[in-house]
Amino acid sequence: MSTTYVRPDEGRHIPMIDGDHIAKAAVKDAQGAFEVFEVVAPAAPMAPPHVSPWSGVLYLLEGRVTAYVDGTAYHVEPHGMVVCPAGTPLTFEVVGDSTRFLAITTGDGAGRFFADFASSVPADQPAADSMAAIMSVTERHGVALAGPTH
Repeated sequence: MSTTYVRPDEGRHIPMIDGDHIAKAAVKDAQGAFEVFEVVAPAAPMAPPHVSPWSGVLYLLEGRVTAYVDGTAYHVEPHGMVVCPAGTPLTFEVVGDSTRFLAITTGDGAGRFFADFASSVPADQPAADSMAAIMSVTERHGVALAGPTH
């Protein structure tokens, strides 16, 4: 593995229903794998709660979010974070106009899931109008929709 430097304006933009996910880095070596995304999300209806096969960290840079993890609401402010274990129901809600956070995920599957989701599910439609496409993508990547968060 070699050193990777990513400038602030670099990264592959992946438009999702809950915000723009910007792929910053994917690392895989003998010790394991992880991916880093910058997420820029406007105030909008939440994505459906879901259960991912990877663990993740949400580290808030700007704005505020309420992260719903396994039925508990966490009110996250800048420089706060939530660690979400794999297999745990989660989603987030933007508090205010917008937010920006880092999402760091274990393994190397989140980026493939985000890319497939973005190419299969229109980002400009409510999730309720795209449920068939959402269900198809989640099944392909081992992600499952969960029940209500609150």
